[in-house]
Amino acid sequence: MPAAHRPGLRVNAGLTIPESELSWRFSRSSGPGGQGVNTADSRVELVWDVAGSAALAALSDAQRERLLDGLGARLVDGVLTIAASEHRAQLRNRDAARERLAALVAELLRPPPPKRRATKPSRGAKERRLQEKKRRTDVKRLRRPPND
Repeated sequence: MPAAHRPGLRVNAGLTIPESELSWRFSRSSGPGGQGVNTADSRVELVWDVAGSAALAALSDAQRERLLDGLGARLVDGVLTIAASEHRAQLRNRDAARERLAALVAELLRPPPPKRRATKPSRGAKERRLQEKKRRTDVKRLRRPPND
């Protein structure tokens, strides 16, 4: 359901998912909703065919692999579904689903943090640690009752 005012879902500077690749499904939401609870289709499902998406061509091989690995458990036949039903209005649920999809994809495209390099404590740090242990030992020894 492409909208004229929305050319696509902008995930980050390098990726925009075309609106033509996004499809919507609507159903009745559970929970409280007042008089319109049984008539309004306010629950939203945003469906994106990741496997057949032309938008992934703009990504590098490493980014594409990170995205598909991260979405692996959520994909059903290459299709990702995002559901939103926390708002009473369908339009707000649509916006929430779009934001959730963009945040999920952006998080998966972000490069992993650099690996931690193992370091050793310095000699001074070791000495300070041992001195503090001795001081605590002395304090506790002085608290003991005298041995007569």
